[in-house]
Amino acid sequence: MQSCSKNFQQINTNPDAVSKATPQYIFSKALYDGTSNSGNTQSLLLGHMQYTTSYNDVAGFGSKYVAAQQSQSASVFANSYSNQINEIGEVIKSVKDNASQINLYAVARIWKVFCFSRLTDLYGDIPYSQAGQGYNSSVFQPVYDAQKDIYADMLKELDQAAQSLNPGNTITFGSSDLIYNGNTQQWKKFAYSLMMRLGMRMTKVDLASAQSWVTKAIAGGVITAYADIAKVTYAGSGQDINKNPLALGMLNSDYIKADGLNNTEGGKYQQSFIDSLKANSDPRLSVISVVYQSGVANSTPAVQKGLPATINGVRPTDFGTYSEPKQSTVLRVDAPMLIFTAAESYFLLAEAALRNWYAAETPVALYEKGIRAAMQQWDLSSGVAGTISTSQVDAYVATHPLTAKGSSVDNQTEQIYTQFWLGIFPDAQEVFNNFRRTGYPKLVPNNYPGNATNGQFFRRFLYPVIEQTLNTKSYNAAVARQGADLFGTKIWWDK
Repeated sequence: MQSCSKNFQQINTNPDAVSKATPQYIFSKALYDGTSNSGNTQSLLLGHMQYTTSYNDVAGFGSKYVAAQQSQSASVFANSYSNQINEIGEVIKSVKDNASQINLYAVARIWKVFCFSRLTDLYGDIPYSQAGQGYNSSVFQPVYDAQKDIYADMLKELDQAAQSLNPGNTITFGSSDLIYNGNTQQWKKFAYSLMMRLGMRMTKVDLASAQSWVTKAIAGGVITAYADIAKVTYAGSGQDINKNPLALGMLNSDYIKADGLNNTEGGKYQQSFIDSLKANSDPRLSVISVVYQSGVANSTPAVQKGLPATINGVRPTDFGTYSEPKQSTVLRVDAPMLIFTAAESYFLLAEAALRNWYAAETPVALYEKGIRAAMQQWDLSSGVAGTISTSQVDAYVATHPLTAKGSSVDNQTEQIYTQFWLGIFPDAQEVFNNFRRTGYPKLVPNNYPGNATNGQFFRRFLYPVIEQTLNTKSYNAAVARQGADLFGTKIWWDK
């Protein structure tokens, strides 16, 4: 009935908003969100890869596959696009057309691949080429790209980004870069390491391409030095975003009381994990695990005991006698989050050497270096140099050699990825990826009453139900191409 034009622009402008993005600020947020939003939670892949479990059916979904809780698996998809995918897209838009910001553009492209690779490896076909374009292009129902095409583009992006990084150009993200503080040479190693990871992922579906990308990555230079480990740093104080998200999540859900009894969701380490560490006299056991006795943490290997995943919803009477994560290592909120380690590189290189794709070192030497690097990286999580002593590492390596020549490649692959399972903890998502690809480590699925997988390991996560109504056409096309939206449907590279 009435209107006005006086001070229209001023009244309709948010004084607390900015009209132009500051890429450095958004990049830091994209790093935090890309690291925190993954399958690495107790209720998802930490349980599925048999690191943790709970007597509680809800919290124990990952280890029990309870059908009533299957919607939990949609959370990574639902949280990704509005956070790290949107954020890194805004960074790229802000810097891609400025030649002086070539390093910012390259690093943002590398992080974009990291974020999308974690997402597609959980779900298969996902929105990719049109993702994050609601604000920019009014694309509110993005198509789902085939995973094969996503992989082709991610590898291309890594190749181009790595080659375009210019150490002579001093314009970097600097202190906004929570991984390498603007070091372009280290970002190049991270790019080639991701390339090796993704290339090896394709061994069952496109062996020639897998070999081509893995050998290119190795030639480019991958992470092998302790100083080059890709890790996101955390202050450990202030807002929760400044705290290690995996440690914070586990503390808040279960272990904040640190007494072994008042675990809100009933979480403990799983039996298969603790039994394996004990059977192999693994020095990591006392570094990562405790049993509380009269309220005092005891890390002595002999007292450690894992909780069976088969317990049916009732808290066991001896609940306090089971092992749980150690406060000063696994649960440190100021510890860095390791996202690509020297240990992972060495284990992948060992497989490459087994396949005769890499001849500079033997599989035996690379496997041993992988074990040593996996032991040493606990220095970062504990904040104490030499957390596992050299003598302990030497003793373990001496009693766990890669089987000498004459054994099958498959047997040696089993050894490599069993050590991968033990050594990459707590990055359960990357273990899950190689478990699906190689079949190792040999774990036994939990045929729990009321499970959603017919007693088998699940092979992928489920899309959010809301996609069926808000993005129906794209969702239906993805299901028709990939297979039913079920836990047992295999994604493209999982053969």
